[in-house]
Amino acid sequence: MAEWNREQNGIEQGMVQGNSMEQKTVKEQAEYTPSVQPDFLRETIKQKPVNKKKLFRRTVTTVVMAVVFGLVACFTFLVLEPVISNRLYPEEEAEEVRFPEETVAEEMKPEDMIVEEEVPPPPETTPVELEDEQIEELLSQVRFGIEDYQQLYEELAALAQKVGRSVVTVTSVVSDVDWLNDIYENEASASGIIIANNGKAVLILVSAGALSDADSIIVTFCDQTRTDAELVQKDATTGLAVLSVPLMSIGEETMDVIDIAKLGSSNSTKLLGKPVMALGSPLGSGSVCYGIVTSVGTVIDQPDSAYKSIVTDIYGSRNATGIIADLNGMVLGIIDNVNTSNDMGNLLTAYGVTELKRMIEKMSNDQERAYLGIHGADVPEEAIKESGMPTGTYIKEIEMDSPAMNAGIQSGDVITKANETPIESYNDLLGVLAIAKPEDVLDVVLVRQGQEVSVQVTLGRR
Repeated sequence: MAEWNREQNGIEQGMVQGNSMEQKTVKEQAEYTPSVQPDFLRETIKQKPVNKKKLFRRTVTTVVMAVVFGLVACFTFLVLEPVISNRLYPEEEAEEVRFPEETVAEEMKPEDMIVEEEVPPPPETTPVELEDEQIEELLSQVRFGIEDYQQLYEELAALAQKVGRSVVTVTSVVSDVDWLNDIYENEASASGIIIANNGKAVLILVSAGALSDADSIIVTFCDQTRTDAELVQKDATTGLAVLSVPLMSIGEETMDVIDIAKLGSSNSTKLLGKPVMALGSPLGSGSVCYGIVTSVGTVIDQPDSAYKSIVTDIYGSRNATGIIADLNGMVLGIIDNVNTSNDMGNLLTAYGVTELKRMIEKMSNDQERAYLGIHGADVPEEAIKESGMPTGTYIKEIEMDSPAMNAGIQSGDVITKANETPIESYNDLLGVLAIAKPEDVLDVVLVRQGQEVSVQVTLGRR
């Protein structure tokens, strides 16, 4: 019995061990086979939810940083690029424009002071009396025929063509909008001259009336080549302006054709009755006229200047522009009919080039010009002898709210000294102003009703 019980217990234990081994096998199989895993043991991998606000902040931050980096890079490039370019490829500076000083026409030249050996006078000859028939025969031999007349004008035309190489046409373009919002362009033109080449650009002097509010300026040279130009300076007193055309924009063929104008001298009484020609636009663009000088030396009453006018007998347009040149090809004046009196009709007048040279130099070099604000003249010799007035600049008129008025200078004063420079004429005072700059303090000594007065003038800007 006891043995049977042991056997029975052994069988039961074997069955229990078999069941446990089977359960273990099933459990191990369930661990490695997902299809047989229990529901409470299954895992599902889920993606982490996106934080849209955080993502938006990061995107905005990245964009802002990119923009800031781009702006810093652009600014650095703009600042450093010219410096680096100038170091690697140094740019030549423009040459300063200077015109030679003129000597007074009436003064004796150095070559005239050389004493030459006396030449013995020619032997005396007895005059020969000619009969009327002989005189007529001699006159017939020196008669001025139509061929000579034609040859004379052919030579004048050749000279005009040669001088015309320095003449240009300046066209200003102004854009505007009409009632239908359509864009259209207005053009105005004037004739100018080439006055200098400063190594970087060709400089042109022209009437500024055609340049008012211009959106663009176009210069046409004598070979009909057109190129853009820039305004350097404009003078409100004379109405003239200086333009700049870069040499890089002018072709070699054009540079071989054009020429720089030769500025002559208008400060001479010998101009009276001298034959001249008008070039540019005296009677329209590209026209030429011939005549003589009928009047010189008349001073145009303008502040801080002593510009003189040249009047000719040439009939032209009231809007004429261009130059007056002599038969040697020298420019004597810049045509400007604004100062022509009504009784002269359409006779061409011009600014004398001699008095313009200082102003042209300043404008060509883009230098600021000092402003005093006076209308002056030389003290007449009769007043010096009879009334005992000192030599100097006689003040005829003072501009309103000018530096001269603010300093207390009055009409009737005579300026005798400026910055320790003796002033014996109005031209001497203009010479001091020519080298002065705006904001400079000018120490002026003047005589008022027989009393010497010293004042300080802070010069202004034109």
